Amino acid sequence: MKRYVAFLRGVSPMNAKMAELRRCFEAAGFTDVKTVLSSGNVAFSARAASEPALERRAEAAMAKRLGRTFQTIVRSTQALREMLDADPFARFRLAAKAKRVVTFARRPPRGKLSLPIEMDDARILAVRGREAFIAYVPSTRGAVFMTLIEKTFGKEVTTRTWETVKKCAVA
Repeated sequence: MKRYVAFLRGVSPMNAKMAELRRCFEAAGFTDVKTVLSSGNVAFSARAASEPALERRAEAAMAKRLGRTFQTIVRSTQALREMLDADPFARFRLAAKAKRVVTFARRPPRGKLSLPIEMDDARILAVRGREAFIAYVPSTRGAVFMTLIEKTFGKEVTTRTWETVKKCAVA
């Protein structure tokens, strides 16, 4: 059995109960299912399969059991650990108060991006395959980094803090 993490777009404690999500993944045939934090991160074990196949299974189970679905992006915990070990942020000078986030996509972006891409105090620093690495300084203007991400990649992505990715990689 291989260990994976599903990152669900748009989940919060107000629109999905983590216990219900866990039951959906169990109903999909996944084992050792556990949620990580309350923001739509589900760690599970499954026979090795393509990530798109696992995403479809999870979304079908949510549709059947919850009557709705959340866009699901799956990565193996091994891939997450490799990403963390490589630390794409290490080669950049970040502001002392900068927050680091990773945006996950199902497919790599089309075309070549001229990096960094900046908006206010948010910068897309690197893109590696299906992940983008963004740093931002929190401000009173709100989540400017989310506007930058959606403007650059669209809405078919989901974003997690670097700290959340660390917790998911060992779940």
